[in-house]
Amino acid sequence: MQDDEQHIVTEEARSGSTPHIVRYILGISLPLVVIGMLIVLWAYYKG
Repeated sequence: MQDDEQHIVTEEARSGSTPHIVRYILGISLPLVVIGMLIVLWAYYKG
């Protein structure tokens, strides 16, 4: 066991910014995929 452990705050450990662009991409792409699958299913059962 080491007694000289260092604890740093999260912002220092990341060493960069954390934009929340992944949330936006997921929020946009998930409905688009669902709509696309519904169109494919509709076309399959119609024809």
